[in-house]
Amino acid sequence: MLTSVAGKSVVVTGASKGIGKGIARVFAKNGAKVLVVSRHLDEAEAAADELRRMGCTAKGHAADVTDMGSMQVMADAAATAHGGIDVLCANAGIFPQAKIEDLSAEEWDFVMGTNLKGTFLSIKACLPHLKKTGEGRIVITSSITGPVTGFPGWTHYGATKAGQLGFMRTACIELAKYGITVNAVLPGNILTEGLIALGEEYQKSMAASVPLKKLGTVEDIGYAALFLASKEAGYITGQTIIVDGGQILPESLDALAQA
Repeated sequence: MLTSVAGKSVVVTGASKGIGKGIARVFAKNGAKVLVVSRHLDEAEAAADELRRMGCTAKGHAADVTDMGSMQVMADAAATAHGGIDVLCANAGIFPQAKIEDLSAEEWDFVMGTNLKGTFLSIKACLPHLKKTGEGRIVITSSITGPVTGFPGWTHYGATKAGQLGFMRTACIELAKYGITVNAVLPGNILTEGLIALGEEYQKSMAASVPLKKLGTVEDIGYAALFLASKEAGYITGQTIIVDGGQILPESLDALAQA
């Protein structure tokens, strides 16, 4: 059991719902002190209150990952509330669907600003606090879409998710001298609120393309992040963990039918 995150101060961006909420819950249940970050304070506080009712230590905070000043306030708030920052889970991201012919330059910039620039600003703001620990951990939520696979309507999203990994591979070299590791989790199809809202039939059709024949949970991503943030993973940096139930492996659905 990974116990080395107990008592650690953890910042999770985009943590009021979906994968971010699952990551925050896994860290909190394993004894970490979590700052739940969202664009909206009421949503952040609601998610943090859920954790507190479970006996965990959590605080909600509203911040905009596209704004450096907002990120600095967030980092200082985490350090004040929880005695520093040991772990940053840079999770905030958006994925509005639009094909190239319909995609505007403004929409492209908005996704880039949130997903890719937001990752950079989150890390930059938390870096002074992470450096003080001598063993800081950064875990980026990327995706299989972009780095490995493609899907119509997500050119902008895929570009940001691939870009995060390019950023990571140099960031881990720059930050190694401070004892900080930088790694990424690449989720496949995960049962988030948005996917659940699409209905049971859609979920079944998506699960059919996964060798394990089921969709992942937000906790599946949370436990991958927990491992990468642990003391036990201290010699791992610049690496990715794909959490997709084997989704990217079959050449076709026929490959699954013949298994």
